[in-house]
Amino acid sequence: MLDTITPVILTFNEAPNLDRTLRQLAWADRIIVVDSYSTDATLDILKRYPQVEVFQRPFHTHADQWNFGLQQVESDWVLSLDADYRLSNELIAEMDRLDPEAAIAGYFIPFKYCVFGKPLRGTLLPPRAALFQRFRATYIDDGHTQLLQVNGDCATLQAPIYHDDRKPLSRWLWAQDRYSLLEVQKLQSTPTEALSLGDRLRRNKVVAPFVILVYCLLVHRGILDGPAGWYYAFQRVLAEILLSIRLIEAEQQGMEG
Repeated sequence: MLDTITPVILTFNEAPNLDRTLRQLAWADRIIVVDSYSTDATLDILKRYPQVEVFQRPFHTHADQWNFGLQQVESDWVLSLDADYRLSNELIAEMDRLDPEAAIAGYFIPFKYCVFGKPLRGTLLPPRAALFQRFRATYIDDGHTQLLQVNGDCATLQAPIYHDDRKPLSRWLWAQDRYSLLEVQKLQSTPTEALSLGDRLRRNKVVAPFVILVYCLLVHRGILDGPAGWYYAFQRVLAEILLSIRLIEAEQQGMEG
C-alpha cells in the first residue's frame, strides 16, 4: 500500500530533526512539505531529498497549514507527520501490508516519546489519526494544535511513530508560551461541560501540574527511565505551570477590564 501514500510534513526551523524523519520516508515517491519560511538549514536539508516538494506559505494556524498541504496531494492516502516524527521500521512494514476495507477512512497510530533519542516507557501522547484518505478528512483548529475530522471508520495500527524532538530547550520554551496563550483562549471560550477531564483540571490552575508529575513518573513509570524520564516529566509540568500562569493573568486582566 505504500505506493498509494503521500507523506505531508509541516516545517519551521526543523534542521535538528529533519534528516531522521526523511530517512524513514525513502519509500515515498513524493513528499509534500509546507514550510513557514524557515531561517535555519531546513531548506538546505530538504533539497537533499529529490522526492520532496516544498511549498512555502506564512503560518496562520496549524489547521490552515495542514489543509493547504492536503490540497497538494494527488494520491489516495495521506500520512501526516510533524518534522520530529520518525517512523519505526515495523510501522513501514505494517503500512505496506494494509488492504483496507471500503469503510475504513483512516488509521490511528501509537506514539513513543523520545528524550535524547531514548524511547520512554510511556507518555501523554495518545494514538493519533495520521494515516487517512485524502478526500475523507479535513483539519480544524483545537486550542494550540489541530484536530483531524475523518468521514468514516478508523482502525488502529500496532507499530509506533517515534516523537524525537532534538530542538534546543529555548525553542521548546518559546513554543510552549505561544501554545499556552491559545490554550487559554480555548479553555475560556468552551463551556465546562464540553471540556475533557484534563482540560477541566487545567482550568482549575492549581491541580494540573501536580497531577501531571504523578502521571508521568508513576502511572507511566517515567521514574524507571532515569534522567530521560525526569526530563520529560519536568517538561510537562513546566508546560502546565506556564498555562496556569497565563490563565491567572487572563483572569486578572478580565477583572480589571
